[in-house]
Amino acid sequence: MFIQTEATPNPATLKFLPGREVMGSGTADYTSAEAAQGRSPLASRLFGVDGVVAVFLGADFITITKDATEWMVLKPQVLAAIMDHYASGQAAVTVSDAEGGSEGESDVVRQIRELIDTRVRPAVAQDGGDIIFRGFQDGIVYLHMQGACSGCPSSTATLKHGIENMLKYYVPEVVSVQAVR
Repeated sequence: MFIQTEATPNPATLKFLPGREVMGSGTADYTSAEAAQGRSPLASRLFGVDGVVAVFLGADFITITKDATEWMVLKPQVLAAIMDHYASGQAAVTVSDAEGGSEGESDVVRQIRELIDTRVRPAVAQDGGDIIFRGFQDGIVYLHMQGACSGCPSSTATLKHGIENMLKYYVPEVVSVQAVR
């Protein structure tokens, strides 16, 4: 098994591409070993590597966020954990927390979700992250940043200059965008 790695805009985060499907659909974000326990065998295995502080699973990639440990030390251990997981034959995720739309959504919310899903999410996935719609109230769009996007030095610029400007252009009801946890 050959696993490629890619740098992300977040220096504490590295994107691992195992060359196979990671998640059938959706994404999964784990910020602690406890959050992954019983939900994701892959993330649980990765949290077993000292220095791993967050695991994000995308369609065909795994994004790892580290503590102060150097990538030179951490990367071989993460690669071994990923290979061990795929050799085990286990699923990446056994319990899904997939987000979805609601039947009672307004047309504005449906339009915002559509723009995020078709224009924003594919772009941030290339950098090893994801942005999840959390709500729309009083003209403010609330988004949750995951993976490499969470804690990234350029995430504020992405939100304000990229996503906010695009949403305002297509959806006049949008006044601003805010990041939430």
